[in-house]
Amino acid sequence: MADAGPVTTRLAEAGGRVLVVEPAQTEPTLALVFYTGALVRPQAYEWIGHALASRGVRTLIPEFGADMAFTNANRAEIVAETLAPGLPVVIGGHSLGGAMAAQYAADHKDVVTGLVMLGAYPPDRADLGDAPFAALTLLAEHDQVLDADAQAASLDRLPPVHEEVVITGAVHSFFGRYGPQAGDGVPTVTRAEAERQITATLSRFTDGMA
Repeated sequence: MADAGPVTTRLAEAGGRVLVVEPAQTEPTLALVFYTGALVRPQAYEWIGHALASRGVRTLIPEFGADMAFTNANRAEIVAETLAPGLPVVIGGHSLGGAMAAQYAADHKDVVTGLVMLGAYPPDRADLGDAPFAALTLLAEHDQVLDADAQAASLDRLPPVHEEVVITGAVHSFFGRYGPQAGDGVPTVTRAEAERQITATLSRFTDGMA
């Protein structure tokens, strides 16, 4: 993975603790509010912030009660208002966090610039069919945690502009650095290679958002 350059990491307060990762020497041009997977700490996704910092992205990863994003799916509102005023905001997340990010995007179509789902899909109540922003779904080739049938059935709830990318050889847990996950598949690439693919795809998507 390419060097992201100087990066700052800090904890901030916005309706609770938020992990902030951003470029150290330039002003960010885009904010990514990222919801964690179920029972996963924000630090597991800090690597994404480091990978995107060189693209001018300020990554904001909220801490949720019981490490469950569904405890406050609207948390992105106060996080963005407090820690990214004036910046366009992409909402994203992994697994359960991705589903809650999609719900937030569906309920706040007027303030969201883009949606990113990693190993996730919109819940039934999240209708994004008329969303004015683009969405990106990243799937892991050997993911055995994601409900593939439910994910396929959710396609008609996605925005008109939507891209789906499969991360070759990856598994569900490769989106975060929290170790192997029960019930997951067997990877056929290294974590480093999976992260390279993830970084390239997220970079291309966010480059068009600022």
